[in-house]
Amino acid sequence: MGHAHDHGHTHDDAPLMEDLLRNAPSNWGRWGPDDEVGALNFLTPAEVLRGVSHIRSGETFTLQRLIGDPRGDPVWPGRTPAERTMVFDESSWDGPDAPRFPGGLHYADDKLDAFLQGSTQYDALGHVWYGGRIWNGYDARTTVGGLDKASVEALGARGIVGRGVLLDMARHRGKAALERAETFTHEDLMACAKAQGHTIEKHDILIVRTNFLSGFYEDQASFYDDFCEPGLTYSPELVDWFHAMEIPNLVTDTIANEVTMDPVHGVALPLHCALMRNLGVTLTEICDLEALADSCARDGRYTFLYVAAPLKIHRATGSPVNPVVIK
Repeated sequence: MGHAHDHGHTHDDAPLMEDLLRNAPSNWGRWGPDDEVGALNFLTPAEVLRGVSHIRSGETFTLQRLIGDPRGDPVWPGRTPAERTMVFDESSWDGPDAPRFPGGLHYADDKLDAFLQGSTQYDALGHVWYGGRIWNGYDARTTVGGLDKASVEALGARGIVGRGVLLDMARHRGKAALERAETFTHEDLMACAKAQGHTIEKHDILIVRTNFLSGFYEDQASFYDDFCEPGLTYSPELVDWFHAMEIPNLVTDTIANEVTMDPVHGVALPLHCALMRNLGVTLTEICDLEALADSCARDGRYTFLYVAAPLKIHRATGSPVNPVVIK
């Protein structure tokens, strides 16, 4: 995951993930011993049609942040932004050794060197683990050299389509953006939905707006000081709620979907383990929700069809994605 500065606790006094989540619910085996897509199994054809039924105006919104943004690309500490390199352009034909095509065609070509989780992306279910076991109980040694199990390829092959709901926590709290280390719970999500005029239903794809990354574009240097993003905070009740509501996918505009350091226990990213590793909830990170949120605030419609498909990359831990919302 790279290095993040500690926040509020020393690593020594944080409990082991095995102890923190000892009695946490699990979906291992629920869809058979070979499953690699987890809670996406809840997104049946009926759920696709439920999402389609929330299309009213046909407006579309894409949620990917620009790769190679001139203002910078926000990444997890320790990762580097993508680098695009030009391979062919018009100057490639300036010299006597230029390639020649019948008819005189010239072309441009380029390549990208990027962390697969260095932009708007889906995590593979095998991305994070503890206790030597990844999603569905597969041995963590299956990750050596690449994910033999629960890679992002399975998510890309399946695709993710269902009813999405925007939970605009920043507007709900009357802020332009949530603050560093600011937390909220599943009860806050439900209260946000109620204030927006709807409810969260079983199998909804949850899309949570904090607008925290606006701080990155304002001051990249200070953004990473004592790094601790706002987000959902761990509790057994929150995990039980995700389990009971059969949430397939959590989508946020932050780099890691949850508060970076749990303020109670000092554990880093416990929801990655409780939700992804144990329940098979897919996590989608670094989304740009600003245009969508402005639209929802204007027309009061916070439910819609959500469609996404990460790239099919063999054995990969994650993949860039450009989700599409259709209102």
